[in-house]
Amino acid sequence: MSYAVLKALHIIFVVTWFAGLFYIVRLLIYIQEGNQRNDAEREILVPQLKLMSRRLWMGITWPSAIITALLGTSLVWQIPGFLQQPWMHMKLALVLLLYAYHGYTHRLVSQCLNDTCRMSSYGLRMWNELATLFLFGIVFLVVLKTTTNWMWFGSGLLLLTVGLAYAIARYKKYRQKNEND
Repeated sequence: MSYAVLKALHIIFVVTWFAGLFYIVRLLIYIQEGNQRNDAEREILVPQLKLMSRRLWMGITWPSAIITALLGTSLVWQIPGFLQQPWMHMKLALVLLLYAYHGYTHRLVSQCLNDTCRMSSYGLRMWNELATLFLFGIVFLVVLKTTTNWMWFGSGLLLLTVGLAYAIARYKKYRQKNEND
């Protein structure tokens, strides 16, 4: 298979993997919040959300993560010189951390499906934004193929992190205010 075809497929499965990572945590948030509803609402919402979560996680997210790894390995196999470049070392480090994130998210999915998740919906919202940081870091490294501006890169990720945390905290206050009215 040509390098261009492998690269296109790799990008497609990265996109589907991230879509799954972003949406699964949203579903976990809704499960946690659904468990706070009255009995009638909870009996309808939570089983449906759990079904959606299982299907998304096992049918889309896990297969996408596996195919992404296989295609990424194939790309490096075709151009092994990438492994000599510092930006690729950083990218691979972020990718390994992303797979660790995926693994812990798997644990959260299992806990939520078994009603043993202790993470609050607020904590899950914070967890969800971590995938955004991985996405930014990996995409910028791949597109720019440089590690020379780490001060700017790190500052940008830090600002993004602070901005996301601020937005989540503001949203939490907004929701609490509306629930009390």
